[in-house]
Amino acid sequence: QVQLVESGGGLVQAGGSLRLSCAASGSFFNIGAMSWYRQAPEKQRELVAAITRGGITNYADSVKGRFTISRDNAKNTVYLQMNSLKPEDTGVYYCKADAGSPWSRTDYWGQGTQVTVSS
Repeated sequence: QVQLVESGGGLVQAGGSLRLSCAASGSFFNIGAMSWYRQAPEKQRELVAAITRGGITNYADSVKGRFTISRDNAKNTVYLQMNSLKPEDTGVYYCKADAGSPWSRTDYWGQGTQVTVSS
């Protein structure tokens, strides 16, 4: 079983920055790909950014050039540095991690952290 705990959300003015963290704990062989999703009110959850264990990254077009995903494999932690924030970035941000053994992999989700960007 894997637990993901997010932190770093909050209220910020447009143009500001926030850094989200997501730490994985529990019993697992290793953590594979990690990613951040967000869900705005009355909208579907969408992928924001993802990173493989080796550091290959992928971003939604709407955040390219503003957000940076990174990870520390020794700490089983993924980060999301969010700069030049816009009101449309508002939502609940969820961390997802692929974890388990070489024979059995499962996607785990965190509980979410609220990000609110005021205009």
